[in-house]
Amino acid sequence: MTTQLGTESRPLRVAIVGAGPSGFYAADALFRSPLIIHVDAFDKLATPYGLLRGGVAPDHQKMKSVSSYYDRVATKFPDRFRFIGNVEIGKDITVDELRNYYDAVVFSYGSSSDQKTGLKGEELPGVYSAREFVGWYNGHPDYQHFEFELNQEVVAIIGQGNVAIDVARILAKTPHELSTSDITQKALDALSKSKVKEIHIIGRRGPVQSAFTELEAKELGELEDANIVVYENDLVLDGANRREMEEVESNKARKNYAVLQELAKMPKEGKSKKVFIQYFKYPKEITGTTHAESLKMDVVRLEGEAFKQKAIPTGEELTIPSGLIFRSIGYKGISSPGVPFDTKRGVIPNQKGRVTDENGHVVSGFYTAGWIKRGPSGVLGSNKPCSTETIDCLFEDLPSLQACPTPSSDAVYDLLKSRGVRTVSFQDWKQIDSRETEIGKAKGKPREKFTTSEEIFQTLDSVVEKGK
Repeated sequence: MTTQLGTESRPLRVAIVGAGPSGFYAADALFRSPLIIHVDAFDKLATPYGLLRGGVAPDHQKMKSVSSYYDRVATKFPDRFRFIGNVEIGKDITVDELRNYYDAVVFSYGSSSDQKTGLKGEELPGVYSAREFVGWYNGHPDYQHFEFELNQEVVAIIGQGNVAIDVARILAKTPHELSTSDITQKALDALSKSKVKEIHIIGRRGPVQSAFTELEAKELGELEDANIVVYENDLVLDGANRREMEEVESNKARKNYAVLQELAKMPKEGKSKKVFIQYFKYPKEITGTTHAESLKMDVVRLEGEAFKQKAIPTGEELTIPSGLIFRSIGYKGISSPGVPFDTKRGVIPNQKGRVTDENGHVVSGFYTAGWIKRGPSGVLGSNKPCSTETIDCLFEDLPSLQACPTPSSDAVYDLLKSRGVRTVSFQDWKQIDSRETEIGKAKGKPREKFTTSEEIFQTLDSVVEKGK
């Protein structure tokens, strides 16, 4: 029977857990096959696209245009693809239950936690992860209860990746600059009252090791009312750092360094805000009793051979007085009930996308793609080859896959309905998408996002009422 999977008489049934970019790339790879395949993409949220909707900065609209590609994937075979939103795997339906209805399961639910710094004082009020702030201003339902201390004049951001730059840019932009993005109205209103004057983006290494990309850095130099401060002394390169910049095949470091040189030459006065790109600063403690008050750092120098340099304290210390501190040192995956997990790395253990157990043995029928497969690295497009590799492995395994006993999506819906779970379809999403765009257009914005499931359900119910 298993040899017939993928035929008209018995289509291959695949569940994708996580309808973000990697999930859609996995669906696309499946649909590029001549096999007959039915795909059900589940998501905890009522909306698809994951990080594209809830993580990409609201002022990066060009990047968000990739959603049209995902739309085409979802509608290429409308009778073979289903988005099943507002369903949490492990809570509303278990992984073992999915095995009853699907021949294979692809876990692509991303990295929804973050790395901790381990600093004393990290748990004080006023200290947040960049992920929480990003989710808040992007309208992610899980983060709408946050209230950030925007009455503080000084903000410290630990980390120098693209997310750290996004946080700094959003804090530094004027209400006018933000008003044409798809930032939520709630966040726009709060940021319009912000008292923030100084933003420090802190890295323990030097400019050559900057984790951000050239385009992100360039955008800082285009802010209407914020001067960018890069100290020219930090840009002086010794032999090891110059070798690191010149010997790597990728020219990322060279491009970053060129942008930093330009930023260093820009005026440091004349605007109401300043963004400091701080190098060679090693955070060591967040001070405060009932609330964060400052960030203490060691000034360091890099010593050692190229690519093996270590940060050595110089004996000099620096303190940034701040009651609002963000850590932005990387996202981290979390475990899902019933799925093997590598706690240390924050990923599902796998071999090229085939899920493996604690003994390294492949778990038949289980696959993984995206950040939860390889860790939080790369850009949105990096998920495409990652997902393709996984689906190629699935196809290789096809002859040995165990056919599920109940190959029926209707049975899945019946089970969820019996548990009081309201699901959201792709057609429902298009109604939400249309309404968000309509509301946004009236405000001169690309869209105005609904930020709770309740808002989404009310909107869908009103559409039904109007259609009667």
